[in-house]
Amino acid sequence: MTVQPLLDVNALSCERGGRRLFSPISLSVLPGDYVELVGANGSGKSTLLRTLAGLHSQFAGEYRSKDALYQGHRLGLDGLLTPLENLAWLAGLEDHTLDHDITLNALDRAGVLTKAYSPCSAMSAGQQRRLAMARWLLSSRKLWLLDEPLTALDASAQDLLRDVIAEHCATGGAVICATHHAIAIDGKSELRLDTSTAEGR
Repeated sequence: MTVQPLLDVNALSCERGGRRLFSPISLSVLPGDYVELVGANGSGKSTLLRTLAGLHSQFAGEYRSKDALYQGHRLGLDGLLTPLENLAWLAGLEDHTLDHDITLNALDRAGVLTKAYSPCSAMSAGQQRRLAMARWLLSSRKLWLLDEPLTALDASAQDLLRDVIAEHCATGGAVICATHHAIAIDGKSELRLDTSTAEGR
């Protein structure tokens, strides 16, 4: 039985302000894959993730993907809403409804259950990042696009993040991650963005 890729990329290069950021890339991402993007600041890692999420339209080449969960630098949380309300709203963007008990379990695993009924504005940056992980746990999407997910996380939260990613890949999901600090995931691969032929350099 042929395994269908969650993402196919063919000769894709991204542009910003009319300038190509990196040389064209091609890859297939299969269930179970964990791919770390490697490149200097400004090499286009964030732009590539936004492109694959359908949020950036300046590119050449092509890609085909299943619906992806995208987590950027901004977490997309409404500070006036509680974690439960934010998670319900974010789930609505994926056209599904959350079970209350399952949602509480996800918050518990992420370490923010005690904040479930308080406004997100009262949470620290690290707690909000933990809430983002609860969202991943509840998502039905197989492909995760994560941009610097370690930001503001303490050591225990970093361990949790590694475990959550590893479990997602082990159960048929895949992750593409841009990070300045390598995450120890078995079988990971690296995609280095080559800026040597980028226009304007």
